[in-house]
Amino acid sequence: MSTLMESDIKRWTAKRKTALVMDIIQGKTTVSGASRAFDLNPSEVEQWVDEGKRGMENALRTKPLEVKEQYEKQLRVNVGSKLTHFPTLASE
Repeated sequence: MSTLMESDIKRWTAKRKTALVMDIIQGKTTVSGASRAFDLNPSEVEQWVDEGKRGMENALRTKPLEVKEQYEKQLRVNVGSKLTHFPTLASE
C-alpha cells in the first residue's frame, strides 16, 4: 500500500481515499484486498474508484464548459429522481 496508509485509519480523508484509489488503478492492490486490509465495504471502495475515474475524465476535458454541462446533467438526473418522491415539488 501507499506510504499514506496507516493500519488503523479512523477517518478517510480525500487525500487517503485518493491514495487508495491510485493504488487500485496502478494495480498495487485490488478493491477486495483494500476492503479486507482496511475493513471497508467493497461497494464503498468501488464507489471511490468510480468517482476518481469520473474526476479524472472531467479534468482531462478540453473545454471547461463540458465539465459544467456534465455536472449539470448529473445534478438533473440525481435531483430529478428524488423529486419523483415529492409530487408537489416535481410539478412546480
